[in-house]
Amino acid sequence: MPPAPSVSAVRLAVRRLLDSEQAAPYRGLPLVVACSGGPDSLALAAATTHVARHREVPVRGVVVDHGLQAGSDRVASEAAAQLTELGCSEVEVARVHPDGAGGTEAAARRARYEALRARRPPGSPVLLGHTLDDQAETVLLGLGRGSGARSLAGMRPLDGPWARPFLEITRGTTEQACAELGLRPWRDPHNADPGFTRIRLRTEVLPLLEEVLQGGVANALSRTAVQLREDADALDAVAADLRERVADSGGLDARSLAAHPPALRRRVLRDWLTDQGVPELSDAHLRASDALVGDWRGQGGHALPGNFELVRIRGTLLVECGGRGTDQRSSDG
Repeated sequence: MPPAPSVSAVRLAVRRLLDSEQAAPYRGLPLVVACSGGPDSLALAAATTHVARHREVPVRGVVVDHGLQAGSDRVASEAAAQLTELGCSEVEVARVHPDGAGGTEAAARRARYEALRARRPPGSPVLLGHTLDDQAETVLLGLGRGSGARSLAGMRPLDGPWARPFLEITRGTTEQACAELGLRPWRDPHNADPGFTRIRLRTEVLPLLEEVLQGGVANALSRTAVQLREDADALDAVAADLRERVADSGGLDARSLAAHPPALRRRVLRDWLTDQGVPELSDAHLRASDALVGDWRGQGGHALPGNFELVRIRGTLLVECGGRGTDQRSSDG
């Protein structure tokens, strides 16, 4: 008997990603599956072990226990047991202690990714269970925060070492696949907690948009992410070439850079400043930095995060550590 359509869909999604040209560097290497015990990651684990079995590739299952809820250790143990039943060659429960800036969600995400990165074999990809619905939520979050086209482009299917085969698979499909396979998914109570912004998007905003726009919103947002990502990748490639042409003795030739559109200039500036060690660049920082190129009036340098300063000296942009006064140095004279 052929597998149910939902089971076929999740297996095909994994197979397509692993067979893609972008995944070529991972061929033959062990696979790592991140599993919370929820329906998305359990369906992913089931599909991955099925595909890997035919390719004779080992699969390591990693369950991250954030310790944020009572009984999380039991949930993690149950998820680990199911990973073993599905055929993972190794299964590990990683217990983490989220803390730091950005609130609970951000701290848990950082801790989770750090734990997964530390437990993957060298060169192996880590498969994550993000779905089309997660992608739609990510695009809406980026839109609401005014984070620009890069944020609206959403999550990439493959962004080494992270692999997301399910970005075209709905949450409903993963639920059905688990039911067909007899898996026992955990229902995270945080997924019903309106205290989390993403949950309100999921339970209030997206359903309202679906009603007002008569359906298809999640799919439309996902398509928009793909289109914007393709555009952004093309612009990034052009900007990378431009950066090489305006490089000037450890800085950038501001006069040459000024001849190009602002969208390209800011991409060049973003990547160059990041390589100089400047952290947490915002759109406001990039636009102020670009003013030293496209709106040059002899102004002083611009302060950047991390105690850095961008200055323009004799037509060259340079990054200096610590503000030491730029009135005389920021000139083209």
